[in-house]
Amino acid sequence: MKQRFLTVIITLCIAMSCQAQKRYVIQHKPYIDLRPMHFGISVGMNMQDLELENTNPFVYDADRWNVGFSVGVLADMRLSSNLNLRISPTMHFGAKHLILQNLQDLDSEGNPKTETQDMKNTYLAVPVDLKFSAQRWNNIRPYMVAGVSPMVNLTNNQQEIVQLKRTVLMLEVGLGCDLYLPFFKLIPELKFCYGLGNKLDKSHVASLKDDQKKMYANSVKSGHTKMIVLTFYFE
Repeated sequence: MKQRFLTVIITLCIAMSCQAQKRYVIQHKPYIDLRPMHFGISVGMNMQDLELENTNPFVYDADRWNVGFSVGVLADMRLSSNLNLRISPTMHFGAKHLILQNLQDLDSEGNPKTETQDMKNTYLAVPVDLKFSAQRWNNIRPYMVAGVSPMVNLTNNQQEIVQLKRTVLMLEVGLGCDLYLPFFKLIPELKFCYGLGNKLDKSHVASLKDDQKKMYANSVKSGHTKMIVLTFYFE
């Protein structure tokens, strides 16, 4: 009986020891989230898209996504244990490739006449987001983020067929995860952005020197901007 009891005690001790070893992880940067303010930098990638509405017989499409580059800074204010306010001024360098087709103007093989446009954009964005964080588990803390991002387009070309307005307001929603490392906090984040309102600028059409471009430009009714951003923050 004593031998069985001793065996049970030893087994329980070994099990508790193993469990404790599984749970014990060195907590990196244990007090970083208690600071009222902290700052960081960010680098990442973006993919810009444009949703166009056109009139028949013209067809417009952003036929491929070009990967762009993003760089910025971050200011994070602690509002509560699970809620933060973030401001992260960022520069987005990217481009959209547009294909424009006239279905009434066909070549000898029956293919519509096609124009293409590489729309290069450099956006200066100032996102203001709320960050909703889960409880920290060891050195991992997932979160959701939502907010708005006013943006200014710094690279308009007056002679392009399709031109966007210089300013746009984006709605943002995304997911991320705080990774606590020995010397800093790494935060990968995936964010989806959608522009509010029609951002097509038709004021430049009168200045176009090419009548063919004017015809295409006049056939576009509206344009809505979209963007996917993968960001790595370093705090």
